[in-house]
Amino acid sequence: MAVIEAGTAAPEFTLTDQDGNEVSLSDLEGQTSVLVFYSLDFSPTCTDQLNVHQEVLGELEEQGAKLYGISVDSAFAHKAFQDHLGVTIPLLADFEPKGGVAKAYGVYIEERGHSRRALVMIGPDLEVTWSYQASTPLEIPGANLIFDALEEQRAA
Repeated sequence: MAVIEAGTAAPEFTLTDQDGNEVSLSDLEGQTSVLVFYSLDFSPTCTDQLNVHQEVLGELEEQGAKLYGISVDSAFAHKAFQDHLGVTIPLLADFEPKGGVAKAYGVYIEERGHSRRALVMIGPDLEVTWSYQASTPLEIPGANLIFDALEEQRAA
């Protein structure tokens, strides 16, 4: 299964963040959101991935993008991971049913029990406007991809 394509209605979800708050797709209406799918809290590559996105978070927000990290870890693990890294990106728990949102967005690896590294941009109308899936688990989708997608959106 491939990552969800642009032009598709974003699949509905309600996930719990690191502070126990529910975040639903409907909460993203009216803004440009980027779902940052990553494998697991505390893995070395995921740590690097979230640090990369945190470094440019202010610039992304200035350009109108709100980021949300999503992995199959629990909200409690997300809180510990967020505190450990010092990141402010909301981390959403795709915990139960495990990987349900990752499956809906086409990025779940069944045999591994976690998602691929992927970025999914959702427009204000809750339609997928852009997506990217890393070619290998070691590839960190750089923030430049998000900046480029935002630029393409503005040019369209």
